[in-house]
Amino acid sequence: MKWTRDLAVLVARVAIGAVLVAHGAQKFFTFGISGTIDSFAGMGIPVPQAAAVFAAVVELVGGAALILGAATPVAGLLVMLNMLGALLLVHLGNGVFVDQGGFELVAALGAGALVLAVTGPGAFSVDHLVGRGRAGRRATQTA
Repeated sequence: MKWTRDLAVLVARVAIGAVLVAHGAQKFFTFGISGTIDSFAGMGIPVPQAAAVFAAVVELVGGAALILGAATPVAGLLVMLNMLGALLLVHLGNGVFVDQGGFELVAALGAGALVLAVTGPGAFSVDHLVGRGRAGRRATQTA
């Protein structure tokens, strides 16, 4: 049944997006960008100023976009790239478990975001509504 797939994709989008929004908000409002830059520099992340802003924006805005199902392919790919960077630059050498600095969270978020980017946001999304609106206008204009 298509509606069950769409519902499952909605649940995945909201869950992944909520975690991302929380982490992005933390980078902006709890640590601040300057604190995030300092943290990234301490982890040895190259160009920590750019990386901190990129990560904070992608997590906050990209997470919100995933929740809404808006620009899902772009948001999903940006989140996946952000998580890939976190995996390779910070977490991979720490094992699996997040409580030891491991990669489980970034791997799960990155994989989920990639799946959403490739499969799309489902029917319960802004992307679907915008696409349906365009198709409806085209049909009306040609009639």
